[in-house]
Amino acid sequence: MKLNNPRALEEYRVSLPPKGGGAPVRVRVCAGTGCIASGSQAVYDAFVREAENHGMTIGVDFAADTTGCHGFCENGPIVQIDPANIFYQHVTPDDVPEIFEKTIREGESVERLLYRDAATKKRCKSEGEIPFYTHQQRIVLQRTGHIDPTDINDYIREDGYSGLVKALSFSPKEVVDEVIKSGLRGRGGGGFPTGTKWESARIVESEKKYVVANGDEGDPGAFMNRSLMEGDPHSIIEGMIIGAWAVGAGNGYIYVRDEYPLAVSNLRRAIVEAQRLGLLGTDILGSGFDFDIEITRGGGAFVCGESTALMASIEGMAGVPRVKYIRSTEKGLWDAPAVLNNVETWSDIPRIILNGAAWYAGIGTENNSGTKVFSLVGKIKNSGLVEVPLGTPLRKIIFDIGGGVMNNREFKAVQSGGPSGGCLPASKLDTPVDFDHLKEAGAMMGSGGLIIMDDHTCMVNVAQYFIDFLVGECCGKCTPCREGLHAMQVLLHGLTSGTARPGDVALLREIAESVRDTSLCGLGQTSANPVLSTMKFFPEEYEEHEKEGFCRAGVCSGLYAVSIDPETCTGCGMCARVCPANAISGEKKQVHVVDHALCITCGSCVDACRFNAILIERGNSND
Repeated sequence: MKLNNPRALEEYRVSLPPKGGGAPVRVRVCAGTGCIASGSQAVYDAFVREAENHGMTIGVDFAADTTGCHGFCENGPIVQIDPANIFYQHVTPDDVPEIFEKTIREGESVERLLYRDAATKKRCKSEGEIPFYTHQQRIVLQRTGHIDPTDINDYIREDGYSGLVKALSFSPKEVVDEVIKSGLRGRGGGGFPTGTKWESARIVESEKKYVVANGDEGDPGAFMNRSLMEGDPHSIIEGMIIGAWAVGAGNGYIYVRDEYPLAVSNLRRAIVEAQRLGLLGTDILGSGFDFDIEITRGGGAFVCGESTALMASIEGMAGVPRVKYIRSTEKGLWDAPAVLNNVETWSDIPRIILNGAAWYAGIGTENNSGTKVFSLVGKIKNSGLVEVPLGTPLRKIIFDIGGGVMNNREFKAVQSGGPSGGCLPASKLDTPVDFDHLKEAGAMMGSGGLIIMDDHTCMVNVAQYFIDFLVGECCGKCTPCREGLHAMQVLLHGLTSGTARPGDVALLREIAESVRDTSLCGLGQTSANPVLSTMKFFPEEYEEHEKEGFCRAGVCSGLYAVSIDPETCTGCGMCARVCPANAISGEKKQVHVVDHALCITCGSCVDACRFNAILIERGNSND
């Protein structure tokens, strides 16, 4: 069936049966990568079997659907029961019979499967009662977790492709002007005004133009783009069609990491379904506009997140950046004008066109319109996907939404922006999270990764981790990045191993600044951020590593000694159980002691102790 005009799309939307075929009970099982890894497919299968055991016909008496990521990844597998609006967490196949009997048959909730708020100790029956969700404003993630990403009809029921219909009633310039007025900035990290980029491509005369979606999410700890591509692929496709109409492009590419097979599968299916209905291909909705999309799978190179390297990879060449003396909007993919935006940016477009630029500009702060999706990971109680208006303080994201630091330890730092970002200390917790304020504070937005660190995090070790990562991801084209990253790596390893020489910290700073100022592409220019930001906010740790061979966090092996505080030790024995060297001894409920001759300072006891009874001291375990 091909929809030949906008009216046909609206008629098709009205003709669709309700979700779940109108069944009185609908079960939504999260099928995002995180929940699948926790066994959600087996949970879904158990619901189908249990319905059959009860003689219930799927789609008539009972509907079981899979959805995209709900965002509350720490608590998966997640199951929601409609219309009762009951939210269950950590569901296993063994729980399904009880859910059927109590919830589906009797309308009661299974208390033990409800989320329990750590602060109030209250059980939350619905998603709307859980602080993790109530403090968010979901626009990009509005549909993920609520629709089946493999069914285009679910998307169309939720006003899907209505933004496209409205855009096709505008001239291309009117569409671009609307995006400019919205204030949307690129969500891939650069924060460049989206409408301005589109306008520069629109005015270029060329037989060929392209639009490209960047789904090459490579930051450690980041999974926002993956979840969006898995859970709401049509929003990206619709945004790209609108963008192509606005700039005059006939072809589009979605560049996806090879490590994201579910995202590739759902995107491919979405493209086929859109083509079937005439929303992609020739004469889209009878407008005379032709546009189609292909998927390119990346090889996993972090540098291919950079625009020119990504385009080189699509062309079948090595993903290596080029000097940007000509913008990609003038001469990009195959030397034709190309508009590249992050998948989250494309997903924003249909809502901006449908609801109007003023609506979007009214969210967030001045020069930072709209919302942003973040992955909240690390030493945080509630890890997962978070979407908040730009300008939301770090403190609210970490403590109100994230629930605070794991094990109620002391907050130390947050890494914003991935390997190219910076680490901000507790004194910066009230920093508004937007492009401008994060940059002023010494970090960056990046694609949206937030890694939370507690007081048992060594900031020199953190810098080493990210530089190690970037050394492996450097393309090697330019000398400052290639040689400078390696030099920084050698110095950092010396600091964390106790072999540093006087002056190494000063040399590290000099090299980092040189790499920042002279590298060819964004990877090299921002690669020094983890080093420079940790030096700025935690200079005492660098000084202690260099001059004293001491790691105050108890992370760098051999650079500290441990002892047990007799005032706080409860004698639980956890430290002794996890010690691989059998260096800790003591009777149950009695103060334990450390044998320094055996201790290898691996840090296992530090991580295991729930009572903060492990003390970090100067001097190593063999002194």
